Order: sequence, then C-alpha cells, then structure tokens
Amino acid sequence: MTNRAPITRKRNRRRWLKPSALFLALLFCLKLEGAEIQWQPWSDSIFEQAKQQGRFVLLDLGTGWCHWCHVMEEVTYTDPAVLDLIRSHYLAVRVDADSRPDLANRYEDYGWPATIVFNSDGSEIVKRQGYIPPKPMASMLQAIIDDPSPGPSILPEAKLSASDQPFLSKAEIDRLRQRLVDSYDSKNKGWGTVQKFLNWDTIEYCMASSMEGDSNLARMGRETLAAQRNLIDPIWGGVCQYSTDGDWEHPHFEKIMQMQAENIRAYAEAYAVWNDPVYLNTAKKIYGYLKSFLMSPDGTFYASQDADLIPGEHSADYFKLGDSQRRKLGVPRVDQHVYSRENGWAINALALLSATSGDDQPLEDAIRAANWIIAHRGMSGGGFKHDDTDKAGPYLADTLYMGRAFLTLYMVTANRDWLRDAEEAANYIDQQFRGDLGYLTSPAIGALKPKPQIDENADLARFVNLLGKYSGMETYGTMAKHAMQFLSIPAVTDERGFLIGGILLANHELTTPPLHVTVVGSKTDTVASSLFQAGLKLPAFYKRVEWWDSQDGPLPNGDVEYPILDNAAAFICGEHSCSPPVFSAEKLAVAAKR
Repeated sequence: MTNRAPITRKRNRRRWLKPSALFLALLFCLKLEGAEIQWQPWSDSIFEQAKQQGRFVLLDLGTGWCHWCHVMEEVTYTDPAVLDLIRSHYLAVRVDADSRPDLANRYEDYGWPATIVFNSDGSEIVKRQGYIPPKPMASMLQAIIDDPSPGPSILPEAKLSASDQPFLSKAEIDRLRQRLVDSYDSKNKGWGTVQKFLNWDTIEYCMASSMEGDSNLARMGRETLAAQRNLIDPIWGGVCQYSTDGDWEHPHFEKIMQMQAENIRAYAEAYAVWNDPVYLNTAKKIYGYLKSFLMSPDGTFYASQDADLIPGEHSADYFKLGDSQRRKLGVPRVDQHVYSRENGWAINALALLSATSGDDQPLEDAIRAANWIIAHRGMSGGGFKHDDTDKAGPYLADTLYMGRAFLTLYMVTANRDWLRDAEEAANYIDQQFRGDLGYLTSPAIGALKPKPQIDENADLARFVNLLGKYSGMETYGTMAKHAMQFLSIPAVTDERGFLIGGILLANHELTTPPLHVTVVGSKTDTVASSLFQAGLKLPAFYKRVEWWDSQDGPLPNGDVEYPILDNAAAFICGEHSCSPPVFSAEKLAVAAKR
C-alpha cells in the first residue's frame, strides 16, 4: 500500500471518593493471598488443558467500558462460594470482547458480560446473558458439576443452505419491510422494547425509502433521530450506547467507537436528505467528542470510554454535572487500544461528514488516521491486523472497514491511491475469509468453528458491490453476491428480528444502479471543484461520484465515454443514458432529481 501524507477504562465506597493508595495496597495484598480468580487468556490449548485437569472452561466475555462487567468483577467474582467452585472445578478464561472480534461476534447476542461454560471437549453447556448475581452464579456452577448436560440455552444450530438465487424475492422484501413497520414503537419512538438505541442501517433504510416516497418510514426515521439525541452527552458530546426501561431517558454511559462513528454518519446523511441543520450540528457535536476524548496524539482513534467513573458504580449523577465539575472528580477511563476496525468506522464517518458539510477538517483527520493505520496495522496482501500484536486473527472486520473507508476516501478526494487500497483490501478478504456461505469473521477460532456474521456480510456486500461500480471489476460483484447468498437465507433474516435494515439495503443496492455523477474538468478548475463538492452533497447513500481530469488518464471504470468540453461540466448517468452537461453546482441538484 502507498503511504500518503495528509492534505498540504469500590463497591461500598462513598460516591466520588477516590481510593487512597493505602486502600489499594491492602486490596492488592488480599488478592495476592488467593482471594481472586486466576484468570487465563483464551488459547487454542485451553480445552486440552481442561481435559488433562478434568475441568470445565468458564469464559467471561466482557469489555473495559461495560458497567455490568465491572459489577460482575466486584461482586460476583469476589463471592466466596463462587470463588471456591471456580477454583476447584473450572478453568477461568477472561477475554476483552473488543480485542477478539471472533469471540465477540460468536456470542454478541448474549450481551456483555456474556458467560459461556464449555465441557473439556469444547462443546457448550451454558450461555448466559448479562450480570449474574453471586447466588444464581454459584447455583449454576454447581448444577453444571452435578450434571454437565447442555442446558436450555444451548440450541442446535440451524443447517443453512443457500439457493442459486442470491437476492431476496419481492415477497420476502415485503415481509421484511412489514416486520420493520410492525416492530416500530409509536409511543416511545424507535425500535426495541427494553433497550433503545439508534440502529444506523435501519435509519439509513428509512432515509432511502423516504427518497423513494415512503412517508411512513421517513417519519419513523426522523422520530428516531430526534429521540436518539437524548443519548448524546450535552456537555461532552459523546453518544451513549443505549437506554434502558424502554425509553430514551435511562442511558448507559459507555461511549464506544462504533456508536460515535455510525451516529456521525447517520446524522450527516440525514442532513443531506432533509436539509435540517439540527442533524449537521448533531454530527459535529459527536465529532467534537471524538477529537477531545478518543483521538490519539498520532491522530488515530481509541476504542472506547468507560461507562463508570468508579468501576461498578452507575454514573448518572456524574453525568448531570458540568465540564469543570466532572473534571475535578476525574474522567472515565479511555481504552487506548488502536484497532483497525474502530479506525475504519471513524475514517469512513469523518470522510462522509466532510462531504456533506463542506468542512475539510474531518477529511484531514480521516486521512491522517488512515495513513497511520496503513503504516502500523497493514499486512502483506492488503489485509489489516486488529491491534499492534494480535493473539489471533486476522479478522474480517479490520480489513472490511478499512477497505470501506478507503473507498469513501476515494469518492471524497478522487485520489486513485485510495481506490487501489480498497481493491487490495477486497482481494485479501476474498482470499482469507470466503466461506461456503458468505464470509467468515475469522479463518479459525481453534476448537470453535468459524461462522459468518450478519452485519459484516451486509456491509461487505455493499462495499464490494460499490467497489465494482467504481473499478469496473466484475469479481467484486461476484463477492457481493456470495455475501448476499448468506444474507438472503430466510433463517438468517428471521434470526435478525427487526434489525434487517442492512440486509434490505444490500439487496437493494445489488439490484439497482447507483446514482452516478461524473465531473469532467481539471482538478485545478474552481468550477469543476464546486461541481464535485455539489455531487458529494447530493442526498444519496448509494452513489458513485467521480472526477475525471484527462491528465489522470482514463477513469478506472470506462463504462461511459465523456466529451472534453471547453468548460468544466458534470454528467448524471443511469444504466443506459446520461444527462446533458451541467455547468453549475446550483443546477446539479435539480438535474439529479430528474
């Protein structure tokens, strides 16, 4: 890859009372005396070790930002009965889900913390979601010792098979759309009954449907975007992951990168569609949080910020305070891992924010982060490591989201180096992650068979399909269809509940040409530049915006021949025809509506 320069994370403690050094030293000494669990990392040899010792494997899968993970650590895993059972009959394994996308994707439906117990042969016995208090935990551990048969949480995996037709039928599209409508909460707004959060794919599908005249989904999308603003910190600007109690008034305060990035993208796109400055201001507010709290000195982006100031203590009172009052008490811990996946999310979002707002700074930040990831996380063949040193991997998500970011950077800058990087990423994905059905989240997880993950396959299908339109390479369309063959299986769509916006978007884009805008003119021409910027601001998510300067040589996809005119012009093309030349940015939006 080419390296380019940027453009010219104790209970029973008084709230807010910081622990003294003496207290921490005493606590540390107690733990050294054997009052804690001896956690191990996940490894391919864990089940062989379990066989040799006649033990079960207990996997505690959580994150550094998770409130209930802290409570489990402080309460459940310090309980004497729990400690005794684990030490005598279990190998205890703890994994940060953010560091292992393979395990995280496999058990994501069980929330964090997720508790999974395996027999020594690697078969699952129990899968539990969320916080488990000490008594139920001890009861569960003893029951497994008494009878290690798989419990009711262990269901046989459905055998999936794809048809030769990779696309959704009209009847299936109608069924999924109706599911989306029927699942909407008209009283409290948005989707979901217990937890409320913004699902960006659903919102994007609502926006796409709005542009096709669906006022009902447009209303649902706008109501959800308005409600979601309750989860944005009014002081610092970060997005809380979700709200409990079935409304938007009980936030959990962790601020993870995916939520920040995809909210920026959703609000920026909403601004392009509905031209409401509230959306653009919201995107900019979240961007400000990224720069203040999750941007490293190198210009890359950190993974997350903890929900709690004091681990295990809910921070609602803290987040009611102003900036200076908060800082006097301290700042919740930031996980300073620099993951390729998280940076891919951020780079993509900032490039799109720049395109819709006309502000160059988000783009400069995106390019700076992209160059660092290329230099420090890039692998031979076009793939990306997750972290500086991966204990496993590679993982599909790192290369997928960096590849998508590269394609967005190409659209926004017309710099063909970014397109070549996107192509290398897609080629690496096809070589490393292609499965019998869709694309696998990782090549292998030791004793656990790798599986495809729905969101990754939907995003991959959309990425490589659009890449094929830009590059003219049919192999990327073939990749998109392979991912879609997995997504179109009824058992897959049924598993997803109402979270089917990404599948619907992927299916639509694979069966529809993108909005295609090409600017013809010198890259030093101010009129050509204004036309290009106007093309980027057009309200469409599935679009191909190109800038042809004849001095750069032919466009990568030569499916359309353009005349060289005396003056810079833009052309809007469909499958079989192009518009007359458009010579001003003001007229481009009018022509696009036609």
